[in-house]
Amino acid sequence: MSTTDDTTTPSRFSAVHDGPVLRVTITNPKRKNAIDYDTMVGLGDTFLAAAEDRSVRAIVLTGEGGDFCTGADLSATASEAQRGITPEMTMDSAGRLVRSIVDAPVPVVARVKGAAAGIGVALALAADLTYAADDSYLLLAFINIGLMPDGGAAAMVAAAAGRPLAAEMALLGDRLPATEAHKYGLITRVLPAADLDATVEAAADKLAHGPRRALELTKRALNQAALTSLDAALAAEKAGQIELLQSPDFMEGATAMLQKRKAVFN
Repeated sequence: MSTTDDTTTPSRFSAVHDGPVLRVTITNPKRKNAIDYDTMVGLGDTFLAAAEDRSVRAIVLTGEGGDFCTGADLSATASEAQRGITPEMTMDSAGRLVRSIVDAPVPVVARVKGAAAGIGVALALAADLTYAADDSYLLLAFINIGLMPDGGAAAMVAAAAGRPLAAEMALLGDRLPATEAHKYGLITRVLPAADLDATVEAAADKLAHGPRRALELTKRALNQAALTSLDAALAAEKAGQIELLQSPDFMEGATAMLQKRKAVFN
């Protein structure tokens, strides 16, 4: 099996064509695959480009190392502000990325190990098939740093599992083990870590050799039925998060996280 590396960017992800399968990997393992603004933009560009590439028949999204994605890289916040990246730009890039996954004309398979936190939850749930290792978990950690969920995460949790679980995850900010997430219908299947890759590969191979147009229309119908509130949620998140990203509570929450201490909110 041959692979070629089409895109390796300073924004810490890679996109590799492996025959008809595009393998997109977040490559920031030292930060547990937290993503900064440039990475969100680059990932969005990659999914949008894949939508126009008829040679791509399926996409696998994962993270390098032991975690899927732990959300926004708070260590990049100060440098991004100095570069003129505004909260509005950040929110637009997050919404664009999630929409590019949901709207991709080919199926997207998420391979989840370790933590899927913050916008990592949105990326995992935006995929059409989400396979997770049995030691992985979902975490809407936003409230812990004075923010609200974004990337449509709360809407996607509510669409799959209902408002009570979405409220518990979003308001309490506690981990949801993959086994519980599967029970509530949030992910496709939970597997022993040793079996995860084989299951992902089998699914990707079957999708990549399936009827492309039929898969596209099936995916579109499923999303239209299940994600009717996604656009409204993204708009509400943008408005709320722009305010919160400029708040004293976020400054305290982000500082506390980087200093590995408990935040003290006003």
